[in-house]
Amino acid sequence: MKNNTTFKQTEIGMIPSDWEVRNIVENSTMKARIGWQGLTVSEYLDKGDYLLITGTDFVNGKIKWDSCHFVEKSRYDQDKNIQIKEGDILITKDGTIGKIAFVDELPLPSTLNSGVFVIRPKKNDNYLPKFLFYIFNSLFFNDFLNRLTAGSTIVHLYQKDFTSFSFPLPPTLAEQKAIATALNDADALIQKLEQLIAKKRNIKTGAMQELLKPKKGWEMKMLGEIALFYKGKGLAKSQINTDGKTKCIHYGELFIKYKEQITEVTGKTNAFEGAFYSKVNDVLMPTSDVTPNGLATASCLNEDDVILGGDVLVIRIPNSIVNGSFLSYFIKLNRNEIMKLVKGVTVFHLHASDMKDFILHYPKIEEQNKIAQILFEMEIEIQSMESQLEKYKMIKQGMMQNLLTGKIRLI
Repeated sequence: MKNNTTFKQTEIGMIPSDWEVRNIVENSTMKARIGWQGLTVSEYLDKGDYLLITGTDFVNGKIKWDSCHFVEKSRYDQDKNIQIKEGDILITKDGTIGKIAFVDELPLPSTLNSGVFVIRPKKNDNYLPKFLFYIFNSLFFNDFLNRLTAGSTIVHLYQKDFTSFSFPLPPTLAEQKAIATALNDADALIQKLEQLIAKKRNIKTGAMQELLKPKKGWEMKMLGEIALFYKGKGLAKSQINTDGKTKCIHYGELFIKYKEQITEVTGKTNAFEGAFYSKVNDVLMPTSDVTPNGLATASCLNEDDVILGGDVLVIRIPNSIVNGSFLSYFIKLNRNEIMKLVKGVTVFHLHASDMKDFILHYPKIEEQNKIAQILFEMEIEIQSMESQLEKYKMIKQGMMQNLLTGKIRLI
């Protein structure tokens, strides 16, 4: 690892003195399916011998081959320039622009739809495709896209747009390979943890299905028979601030921030007038969303005197009868039944009057407590792993920036 690197100022910033600045158009070929060849959705096949890659097939920098459609051989043969090869870099140019994928395998002969560029280094150019792939995942390309789209609603990339995209290049293939290998190893570590988290989530889902399945001796009641229903009040996002004196929950936080058990309320507010306050064991559900799927979720709040905002449905139930966390898990597991209660066309709603008819199966409170604790401990393990995953991603981003600007030299 070099420690005595000197730097020079370039149009893309400070880079090592022995590095070059390359232009992507001058040093690569960039091809896409040209208009006169067409290719309509009606030509997408479910089976075949020739794969068609679209931007929707890009997942975590790779092609998800089992999601690809197929095309006839005549469509594959139309343009040799977009017959995909191992080592190609693909970039979406329509819709969600700038998504990147690297072709590290090729299960079948493959071509592109009109929304994707293929980029290849020109022959005899002294740089590695995998190194270039990481350039396209770095701040160099993000900054280029931001400059290109600043103040506009651009939804297309054209080859002419790339004439201003330049990038730094180490002088030897060995150094480029060392950089690409280090970043690839970091990606492999992240992917392994992502797969483990997915496995843990599947295990938790299986545990919920088994533990919450109604059994002999369990009670069966409509929620309206054992619970009271309320609705939070007010509380705009602008009223949430770090200087607030009272904890609060905005309905939007129930979609992504809080799980079945709320372990820590982070929001605070000073909006006390007409506020609605929580009680221990309250179960909270969002009551409106632009899509119906988000409404089939519930979170138990075991804390008094938290201000609950508007569009929060509050299910208040004695903790001697039902453990609120147990109820939250049961609602989450039976999301299909919740979906039947949702009403609306453009904006969807879930009302207390609908949830009163929701059927709850539950055992004695002691067994509910045990079930809720088992599932809670599983969720805590998953959240810890997700926190670690975010740290890995941040470390990788920092490492990539340092390696691609020569601040860290591996050779």
